[in-house]
Amino acid sequence: MGKLEREFSSGGIVAKARSSKIRILLIKDPYGKWTWPKGKIDKKETPLDAAKREIGEETGLKNIQVISEIGRSNYFYTRKKRLIYKTVYIYLFKFNGNEALSIQKAEIDDGRWFSEEEALSKVSYKGAKELLKKAIKIFKQ
Repeated sequence: MGKLEREFSSGGIVAKARSSKIRILLIKDPYGKWTWPKGKIDKKETPLDAAKREIGEETGLKNIQVISEIGRSNYFYTRKKRLIYKTVYIYLFKFNGNEALSIQKAEIDDGRWFSEEEALSKVSYKGAKELLKKAIKIFKQ
């Protein structure tokens, strides 16, 4: 067994308020699961910068402002028979613009705005519901 590899990613839960209702942006990843935009942190990039860049690349949204760091997700996965320990930094962003989503079809199957309830029922990765609930609570404050 070789040495454990480390990987770091960053992503963002993007929310917007529309007529007293909150809408949450989710993307459908290549594995067919609904989640938030995220990706690997580039060299010399902060986790926050990476989250903003990934949201822009994957959804086309640029007019976002960070509200707070929501937390980190840590997990193991296997790639090419190698065990990787991954940390994902997650931030909450507010979308202030009105531009339409422009989904990066090369990496993502779909992307849409959902109500709080829909978003909570769609996310299925381990720990995702708890992080999303935390983000919604902070967004409402």
